[in-house]
Amino acid sequence: MNTLPRLHWSTLGEPTHGLENRWAAVWGVSLDKGGTPALPPMDADLWVISAEADEPPPPLVRVVAEVGALPILLLRSKVLSAEALAAWSALGSVRWSPLRDDPPIPGLRPLALPQAPLTASQGLALGLVGIGAAMQGVLAKARAAAATRATVLLTGESGTGKEVIARAIHRMSAEADQPFVPVHCGAIPENLLESELFGYTKGAFTDARKDTPGKFREAHGGTIFLDEVATMPLAAQVRLLRVLQEWEVQPLGGGGPVKVDVRVVVATNQDLWKKVQEGSFREDLFYRLEVVPIALPPLRQRREEVPFLAQHFLNRKARQHGIYPKALHPSVDSLLMALPWPGNVRQLENAMERAIVLSGPRPVLTREDFAFLAERMGECAPELETAAPVAGIFTTPQAAPSSLELPPDGLDLNQVVSEMEKKLMLQSLQITRGNKKRAAELLGLKRTTFLEKMKRLELEDVELSATEED
Repeated sequence: MNTLPRLHWSTLGEPTHGLENRWAAVWGVSLDKGGTPALPPMDADLWVISAEADEPPPPLVRVVAEVGALPILLLRSKVLSAEALAAWSALGSVRWSPLRDDPPIPGLRPLALPQAPLTASQGLALGLVGIGAAMQGVLAKARAAAATRATVLLTGESGTGKEVIARAIHRMSAEADQPFVPVHCGAIPENLLESELFGYTKGAFTDARKDTPGKFREAHGGTIFLDEVATMPLAAQVRLLRVLQEWEVQPLGGGGPVKVDVRVVVATNQDLWKKVQEGSFREDLFYRLEVVPIALPPLRQRREEVPFLAQHFLNRKARQHGIYPKALHPSVDSLLMALPWPGNVRQLENAMERAIVLSGPRPVLTREDFAFLAERMGECAPELETAAPVAGIFTTPQAAPSSLELPPDGLDLNQVVSEMEKKLMLQSLQITRGNKKRAAELLGLKRTTFLEKMKRLELEDVELSATEED
């Protein structure tokens, strides 16, 4: 006769709803219904605790110290937050589950906390725009990596935003208030890279006049970002491997090793595995770096995000240069989305800066402002067509709409005016991507007046790709 595994349930005074009887086919169940938990039996395989509190009560903490590695399953009616999970996990092997009819499964793993994708505003706060499936996958991996101290390998073409993702991982982590230290390995001469990364003692070489900690020690407690890691010489690779194995750095010039606690994020625009096969990159180091690989897609694979990125960069560059924020005419979207963008996000950002600086006082940028892109990319670029100006918006604020002829039977003047107002307001909202404040300014109206007209013309429920109102 097989012996059932033993389950001890501390209900802490909560009702069991008779579940101990339903679980009897899978577990040998013993109950502790007291308000203060007692020690489970010596032969218990699982300790079930009914607990709604977000941290373990002191009596439980004292008891747990005497049961060693006994797995604990929390039964709760609400989801365990990340902070609460951390508090309970300090007890040891803790898992949680909602209270349900099905018996706990022996060897049950912790339930994963539901993690919603970053919202647009959260992404922008981190310097990211990720509305497409490709970037949502990148952001999901970045959030998972940020919850740990695992080494991250970012790959992708130049200009895809690898440093932005590295900074986002740091800012989403529990160590966000600790240092973030970027090191661009390709910009440092080979003979200086080791001393820059690992530090040196006074007299280690000519001009070494004082002890210098190095970038790894500067990043202690936080994140170090090593860009262009594929360019690192083999000698520096050996030292980096030791850091990742022992979590200690050996300064040049002698002295004892120094322990470091850092998150390591590395990036490359080259094929590291190909470098391994060529013998210019250590295979053992490659495996140490590729713990959490994250591949960043090129901009040509994120075409649906180009208009949002473009407007984001326009707003940011306007603030940097003290220029009033400008909008993109809707006809620009198709042009920008069709371009191949060999320089990726960095090229798009530079293009937005050039356009906003050279466009003068005009509040809206048209396709003509991006003619230089089509010229530079030649045959790869779509044909540049002249965008028809919108009456009353792209001329001058005082310009009147095109004239109308009075039909023989007359017309309803109020209706015609309302339709014209409605058309122009919809155009202004489309141009500003739903930003009502800027849409009102394009029409020479106060924001309150614009909102009143929207209500009167029943435009409040119009679906637009709204941006935050600056």
